[in-house]
Amino acid sequence: MHTDKSITIGVLSDTHISEADRSFQAQVDYAFSSCDTIIHAGDLTNRAILEVFGDKRIYAVHGNMCNSATKNMLPDSRIFSIDDYTFGLYHGHGIGYGMEDALVARFSEADCIIYGHTHQPLNHRFGSVLLVNPGSFRGTGRYGSPGTYALLTIDTEGLSAAIHSLPQES
Repeated sequence: MHTDKSITIGVLSDTHISEADRSFQAQVDYAFSSCDTIIHAGDLTNRAILEVFGDKRIYAVHGNMCNSATKNMLPDSRIFSIDDYTFGLYHGHGIGYGMEDALVARFSEADCIIYGHTHQPLNHRFGSVLLVNPGSFRGTGRYGSPGTYALLTIDTEGLSAAIHSLPQES
């Protein structure tokens, strides 16, 4: 039985920083103030940056750019449940072409698969599975593109996601 209240979950990836500065904290506050749960799809570089989320529940995996201490503390993939939905979480490095097929095969029981690595935000269904890539939170794309993130919603309508852009830093 799914919830009769709305749950909002913050999703980010590819932060690529070794420590959280004031700017990063402001971006996190802007994007995730309404979230009790955060999902980080890897390349956080240093696990210490997860501290900016305070007492929020965090699901995180390491990516290919993480330091060795972070790789030792975080798994490369994980499966977990929130409100009867099963989530697969993986950074996405090492898959290459056919990424969506490989992810669905890897997490065959998942209702939603979250990954990063490509820095390309994505939110669509692959059969019955919701695939979400929040893009790069730090806006590391070409030509100064803004950082992106996703918000997942679980409500009486089911599970959905939306991609959002961070405001440009001045």
